[in-house]
Amino acid sequence: MSQGPRSGLAAVSSALLAMSRHLEVRDVLKTIVASARELLAAEYAALGVPDDHGGFAQFVVDGVSDAQWKAIGPLPRQHGILASMLHEARPERLADVRKDPRFEGWPGAHPELADFLGLPIRDDDEVIGILFLANKQCPKPEGGCGFTEEDEELLAILAQHAAIALTNARLYERSRELTIAEERSRLAHELHDAVSQKLFSLRLTAQAAVTLVDRDPARAKGELQQVATLAAEAADELRAAVIELRPAALDEDGLVATLRTQIQVLDRAHSARVTFTGRGVRALPSAQEEAMLRVAQEALHNALRHSGATHVDVTLDKRGPGAALRVTDDGSGFDPKAIRRAGRHLGLVSMHDRASGVGGRLTVESTPGKGTTIEMEVPGG
Repeated sequence: MSQGPRSGLAAVSSALLAMSRHLEVRDVLKTIVASARELLAAEYAALGVPDDHGGFAQFVVDGVSDAQWKAIGPLPRQHGILASMLHEARPERLADVRKDPRFEGWPGAHPELADFLGLPIRDDDEVIGILFLANKQCPKPEGGCGFTEEDEELLAILAQHAAIALTNARLYERSRELTIAEERSRLAHELHDAVSQKLFSLRLTAQAAVTLVDRDPARAKGELQQVATLAAEAADELRAAVIELRPAALDEDGLVATLRTQIQVLDRAHSARVTFTGRGVRALPSAQEEAMLRVAQEALHNALRHSGATHVDVTLDKRGPGAALRVTDDGSGFDPKAIRRAGRHLGLVSMHDRASGVGGRLTVESTPGKGTTIEMEVPGG
């Protein structure tokens, strides 16, 4: 194994586990690069994902500061040694990359690279990325490369697992895009069913007020008051739907604050009392936070639209390194087995898929006439 600070089977296992822990493509790329650099004791590491136009769709580096990376400029093109690894799909181990005849230079702010080890990341016959390391932090043989044949074998193992992790992350993101499209379609129907109906009622009430103004001013006044009430309700319904349509500000506000804000809006928009309590939950991996938010939204939608609940309570508690979300209502409840037999799901399949997709689990407890409790637990990072 490498002579770096974390050599041995435990270090390899740690790197592979770190790769499989993330679901976002960007997170996976960063983890691959950081793991490879640490494991093989390199000063610099990078991973490029090619696009279809001779450049890189994504290029992640480790060992370069944000300021230095910004000074380097645009993402590199596919030329020189990088292009060779993409097109010929073979490893490259060089004593000094600057002396290779394919070397074409780099921007002025670019760090100086010497010994070099690079490998293509392959998914079957397709090269989906390039992983390379530079400047091995160890004594080097005179005129030789600090990276050894053993390092190359170890990087090949990482590259194989990187291909799996990257492919899984891409599949997850595509699946999430489809789910988002489905949610937007559902919300479009919801807007039609809720807001447009209130607007229709508002128009009829306003027309009634117009006909009563001259002959019965008192009744006309009452109809106008009803117009104001319907308009306020429509505005609240619209605001609640827009909250769901708008991408949640999880990155800026975090899961607890985002849930609290949305539940406050729902509490104003519906006759049922909607409450929220968050206790001791710290930041979770972004995929887990998004999954919990979407499950909470689906459970709230079911409780407020279908159950006839007078009170819906949402809690988010710390549970070990992860968290547990619980949505409880005092509505009509249902028989989960009967729902499945009838081919209706109330979003339960989607919620189960979201939970399992981030390594969590979902439980549903409901009895006709006794309300419903939906709980989702995630493991944290």
